[in-house]
Amino acid sequence: MRAPEKRYAMTVDTRLCVGCKACVLSCKAENAVPDGFCRDWIVETVTGEFPILSAEIRSERCNHCTDAPCVKACPTGASHVNEGGVVLVTHDKCSGCKACIAACPYDARFVHPKGYVDKCTFCLHRVQKGLKPGCVSVCPTGTLVFGDRNDPDSEVSRKLATRKWKVNHPESGAEPNLFFLL
Repeated sequence: MRAPEKRYAMTVDTRLCVGCKACVLSCKAENAVPDGFCRDWIVETVTGEFPILSAEIRSERCNHCTDAPCVKACPTGASHVNEGGVVLVTHDKCSGCKACIAACPYDARFVHPKGYVDKCTFCLHRVQKGLKPGCVSVCPTGTLVFGDRNDPDSEVSRKLATRKWKVNHPESGAEPNLFFLL
C-alpha cells in the first residue's frame, strides 16, 4: 500500500503568540525579502467591550491552500502547487500581472521590486533538507508548528486533532493549511 502524499500545514497557537515578530525578521533574512515588504506578518485583534476585552495575536502568511485560487487565476502557470501542497511562484514565468494577488483571499502576495510576485514558500528549500521553516525555527514561544498533516504522528496533526482551531476566510472555499489554535 502506498503512503499518502505529504500535505504540509502550519499551526499558530493564538494563546502563545506574543507578537515579537521574530518570525517576520527570520523570514526576511532567510529569504532576502526586500525592505518594505514581508512574506509573513503579525495581526492583533481586540474583541469585546471595555472593560471586558480579549486580544488575539496571530502570525499570518500564505495559507498554501488545497484549492488555491491564486493558482487557478495565474495565466502563465507561474503560480503552481509543489511538493507537499506548497504553493510557489516560478519567478521567471511570472509576468507580474497581479491576477494571483487579486484572487488571494489572504492578501498574502506582493510584487517584488524585480517585477515578479512573491510570497511565503513555507521555506520549502529548508524543509527539503529536513529543517523547519525559518519562522518556526526561531519562534521563542513555540507558537508555530509545521509538519505533514497527512502523517497522524506529526506534531501538527496531533495539535489539529486535540485542539480547537479556526482558519481565516473559510467561506472562500480555498481550504487553507494555516490553522489558528484557540
